[in-house]
Amino acid sequence: MKAADLAGTVLIAQGDRILFERAYGAVEPNGTAPHHLGKVWRWASVSKQVTATLAMQEVAAGRLDLDQPITRYLPQSRAPHADTLTARMLMQHVSGLRHADDFARPEMDGWTTFYTAPLGSAETGVTWCEGPTGKPDKAPPADFRYGDCDFILMGAVLEAITGKTYAALVAERIAGPLGLRALGVFPTTRRTVPGFDQGKPESRFFHLENFGPAGALYGTTHDLLAFDRALMTGKLVPPAQRAVMWTGEPRYGYAALGQWAFEAALKGCDGAGVQIIERRGFIGGVVLRNIILPELDMVLIMTSNRASAEATFGEIWQQAGLTHDVLAAALCKAS
Repeated sequence: MKAADLAGTVLIAQGDRILFERAYGAVEPNGTAPHHLGKVWRWASVSKQVTATLAMQEVAAGRLDLDQPITRYLPQSRAPHADTLTARMLMQHVSGLRHADDFARPEMDGWTTFYTAPLGSAETGVTWCEGPTGKPDKAPPADFRYGDCDFILMGAVLEAITGKTYAALVAERIAGPLGLRALGVFPTTRRTVPGFDQGKPESRFFHLENFGPAGALYGTTHDLLAFDRALMTGKLVPPAQRAVMWTGEPRYGYAALGQWAFEAALKGCDGAGVQIIERRGFIGGVVLRNIILPELDMVLIMTSNRASAEATFGEIWQQAGLTHDVLAAALCKAS
């Protein structure tokens, strides 16, 4: 698949200059209305990257210790092993917390009650995430397992430390200072790009607001670029704390804190591999890639409103897929 076949957008920037930006395809399968630049997209799990940034701001301010038990900040937490569970474990997905995807319901298009229940009920959010896992008792760090509960609980830690809601933190720490008028947290009445799965509108059962600090942000690709640039230039997090956030752990597949950090060689490019900070997003029928290349001062952002794009975007480290191919073309040209 080539970029021209993509139903979505591609943006490549270096420094403060956008090198390439284009929208491709139609909004609806078999439709005629084309995609346009400037639309508001759900950021899905790219939200975790923002949440990690808010956490590292608290680390820089001396209010959060990544390696202290979360009971220091949430003394009433009912999470298993809360007295040994740390913020670092949460953001590296080795917490051992419950996993919402273990309880899929066929009658809800495969979505679990966690994502379909009303926000605020005991069947979703922190209350559910702190429940028993039903697995053999083992103190964290557990085996790596990616899940939303980690960052939902991390959001609760941030709210406890700051005394502010997650939405307020995003507005005051990210959107406001960077002038991002479209950035916000679901639920919203704002129109966002709809998703499609196998040629049909995505499921109507899940609630985007239930993803909370793990996936409930929305904004434009220019908003995301501005966030990336502020992160790269030290406007959001000091270099020392950013380096911690961007240190991938080989034992966990190079998971860093809220993103992945690794070095990869690109097919057709000369020289050694390049440092890559990767954050993916995929909810329903909307897929994103947010790729930061710190050494080259570059950013690649790709969006699609077809669920099939998750496979099409591929794996950079395998030198396969659209993300790798676009990235390789941009880097070889830039080098």
